[in-house]
Amino acid sequence: MLFSDEENTIQIAPDAYLLKGFLLRHSNTLLPALAEVIKASPLRHMATPNGYQMSVAMTNSGEWGWVTDQQGYRYSKRDPVTNLLWPAMPSIFRQLAVSAAKTAGFEDFEPDACLINRYAVGSKLSLHQDKDEADFSHPIVSFSLGLPAIFDFGGNTREAPKIAISLEHGDVIVWGGRSRLNFHGIRTIKAGQHPLLGPYRFNLTFRRSQA
Repeated sequence: MLFSDEENTIQIAPDAYLLKGFLLRHSNTLLPALAEVIKASPLRHMATPNGYQMSVAMTNSGEWGWVTDQQGYRYSKRDPVTNLLWPAMPSIFRQLAVSAAKTAGFEDFEPDACLINRYAVGSKLSLHQDKDEADFSHPIVSFSLGLPAIFDFGGNTREAPKIAISLEHGDVIVWGGRSRLNFHGIRTIKAGQHPLLGPYRFNLTFRRSQA
């Protein structure tokens, strides 16, 4: 059962919602599926086009995976480390991402990419836009697992005012429509120990990368 209580769906901006505790009932299936993806396609620290190594470790599942290197930011069908196709997106991933999108008012979301980020203590993700996708009419669905984090959600310019949102294990953020290209980021992860995921925060970001 998915949460249906309206008080757990909090609007944070136009067409952007925080779904508190949306994943909590699904840990028994979600976390083993996550472990299987990471086993098949190990986490790694990718480098940005200017050579900066990201503090967040990454991998992907689905038809397409987001990658970054000296050639730029883009989606690729193959894992550049293994040269194999990315692992298939687990059915529980897809089911929950589609359900979260519907809860936030986005019908017919069919993700073809799931970027998996692992944040160790001290890592962060600078303010950025998700703009490597072919069609911005589809929303972004973002799962939070493990250690808590502060999520900064701004506007469509880097200088726009931001709101700070506390994300906990099991929370989901969905944004699209008028907020689809809003800048966002994760502040430095503070030391802690999660009972299921240890000293880490995992973020699963679902997107429709292709038109």
